[in-house]
Amino acid sequence: MHNKLKGTGVAIVTPFHKYGTIDFTSLEKIIEHVIKNNINYIVALGTTGESVSLSKDERNAVINFVIETVNKRVPVVIGIGCNNTQEVINLIKAQSFDGIDAILSVAPYYNKPQQKGIYQHYKSIAGASPVPVILYNVPGRTSCNISAEITLKLAHDISNIIGIKEASGNLKQIMQIIKNKPEEFLVISGDDLLTLPIIALGGDGVISVIANAFPKEFSNLVDFCLKGDKRKALEIHYQLIDIIDTLFSDGNPSGIKAALEILGLCSNNLRLPLVKVNKTVYNNLNNLIQEFQS
Repeated sequence: MHNKLKGTGVAIVTPFHKYGTIDFTSLEKIIEHVIKNNINYIVALGTTGESVSLSKDERNAVINFVIETVNKRVPVVIGIGCNNTQEVINLIKAQSFDGIDAILSVAPYYNKPQQKGIYQHYKSIAGASPVPVILYNVPGRTSCNISAEITLKLAHDISNIIGIKEASGNLKQIMQIIKNKPEEFLVISGDDLLTLPIIALGGDGVISVIANAFPKEFSNLVDFCLKGDKRKALEIHYQLIDIIDTLFSDGNPSGIKAALEILGLCSNNLRLPLVKVNKTVYNNLNNLIQEFQS
């Protein structure tokens, strides 16, 4: 599993029709787009997939559709996480894992647990999961940082916890994890802009947002990083940084959905409380994308 989930994962969006229903035709288009352009695996029902605004039936429909469409061509990772440990366990027990290679589980948000609570939370999830678990540290959204100490304790103590998606932006913390982790434990960038430096420090890849739109280019960047070709990796990095920065300037997944509409891959529809990017951001994205493609 270490090798299967090394490289470029894509946190795919959940496209919607104008009146809010899931647009499975566009979802299929995006899945084919990213697989054709050499991504290594797909992550469904993450933050970018607006998982928190989907009903239970819609979540199941998306999971089944992704598994069927991917058809084992690349690994599939599913987001299963919340701030109620027992509810995560219940969701895992109710889930069929045929066609699912791992789960990505976000740190418990809002209730702000102590570090020992975070440890017990993930220990319980890993004990219930029949597939490997990837931790997801994104304190900017959760107000809850998984410390390097607890990440390493989980990595060393629990074999079913195979990696962490690190979106803290704290390179010192990330370096401590990379320095002291078990050899096979994956450290995955959760921030497109920091992917190059994290891999250069010893990380294993990315779970990317921009790769929805530019899977080939971002996969090439990651591959060059992993192979140590700094010059080629930097060239792509600096070609994309303005687009990436603009994608996140008015929130995610609002930015990536605007980009996908510009590229003709899906409509720019979101579910409340998320709304579309403002007109200035949209126009800036459009100009940057046209320039990049010229």
